[in-house]
Amino acid sequence: MMLDRRSFLALSGPMTLAAMIPRRGRGAGPVMGGKADHTLRIATGQVELAPGRIISTTLYNGQFPGPLLRLEEGRRSVIDIFNDTDTPELVHWHGQMIPSAVDGAAEEGTPFIPPHGMRRISFLPRPSGFRFYHTHVMAGGDLNRGTYTGQVGPVYIEPKDNPGAHDREIFLVLKEFAPFFSRGGDMSVDALAGDPVAELQQLGKAADAAATQGTKGFEVGYRSFAINGKMLGHGEPIRVKQGEHVLFHILNASAGEIRSLALPGHTFRVMALDGNPVPTQAEVPVLWLGTAERISAMVRMDHPGVWVMGDVADDDRRRGMGIVVAYAGQTGRPRWIAPRPARWDYARFGARFGASLPAISPDETIEMTIIKRNAALNGFNQWTLNGEAFPMEAPWPRRILRQGRRYRLRVRNASDDIHPLHLHRHSFELTRVGGRATRGVIKDVVMLGGFQELECDFVADNPGPTLFHCHQQLHMDFGFMALFDYA
Repeated sequence: MMLDRRSFLALSGPMTLAAMIPRRGRGAGPVMGGKADHTLRIATGQVELAPGRIISTTLYNGQFPGPLLRLEEGRRSVIDIFNDTDTPELVHWHGQMIPSAVDGAAEEGTPFIPPHGMRRISFLPRPSGFRFYHTHVMAGGDLNRGTYTGQVGPVYIEPKDNPGAHDREIFLVLKEFAPFFSRGGDMSVDALAGDPVAELQQLGKAADAAATQGTKGFEVGYRSFAINGKMLGHGEPIRVKQGEHVLFHILNASAGEIRSLALPGHTFRVMALDGNPVPTQAEVPVLWLGTAERISAMVRMDHPGVWVMGDVADDDRRRGMGIVVAYAGQTGRPRWIAPRPARWDYARFGARFGASLPAISPDETIEMTIIKRNAALNGFNQWTLNGEAFPMEAPWPRRILRQGRRYRLRVRNASDDIHPLHLHRHSFELTRVGGRATRGVIKDVVMLGGFQELECDFVADNPGPTLFHCHQQLHMDFGFMALFDYA
């Protein structure tokens, strides 16, 4: 039987893997005895999205979303993870600068949690802000694995400074359920600021013309949509008082969908992106979030009524992607009013350029061009970076980083899809997006528009194998990954 690396890691178990990980990657250290700060149990369970609409899936601690974990920046956390399923699992601590051995990606050398086994991990939580945890196993064509399941939960690492005065904070986790395969079409590119690049459009057309398959590959659709595990109109509404300042922490926990959120009669003052305070706070009528992105936004409750906070896509909202916001003393049917069209522009939240903000040059630039091969893998699209799909059978590093150097990722998208790009174990600074230069916006996921290009910088300051990939499960599983390591 031929084993790919993921299968080998799964069968090897944590003890064998621990011996394979270089000592410099074991920064978590062994934790002996004592009580864990938090416990997660991975097991199948049920989510009641609405009366008569019950979904069976894999969950953390029998609930969706998984429990909110509040950690303290720089104070070591000990977490016990039990896997009560029949298959190996991984828990990825998204957005944190932690060792590869506990980050939760097999490609980086993190040991699997064996079936009906457990693993105790520890790490120093950082940086502060809104992070989250989720499974990081390969799903391929199995819609009961990976991020198609309910394995996701929010993490808040307490900051030293409050990002803004608020009366209370509310966590919202946006998620689709009951996935199914369909034949793909073109994705709308109207959500993001910027225009398509003609050269990239030509590359995309050439790739389509060269495809051996005449049809586009499989995509994933969903039958049910929910916020915090409840379809619109079910579960408790968000109850507010006039004059309150509510800080919403919003996570797009989708396996592959771009999400939007609007609240009629109100605006969102964006305070932080991916948990990192933005240089310029700005008010917007609609929030747009790629897969795995987080937004912390303040809303002043100054428009009394009973409202639907929901996705601007009518079909998705009507199938559940929304939640009721009800003012004290207000009654009646929840109302939805479509917001004015607005494109999402990351540069709006960046630092203002001027004499005090000189340009920064990277030590090295890493160029990547994304091309899709339609239906090339048994009906699934194959994704390539610089002409190569990620080799799952031997995912060894293709790019060596040198500690302390500043790297610029210049990524060009020769496809019509919006790609949420994620870099593990590091944060990056946006330097050009949507055709505009910017500075100061720090993220760990960024949406790259169809036929657009972007640039972002990161400092190689966390040694160990580091994964870069599109956060759409279907894209990641079928080639859209790259692996870095340190010299």
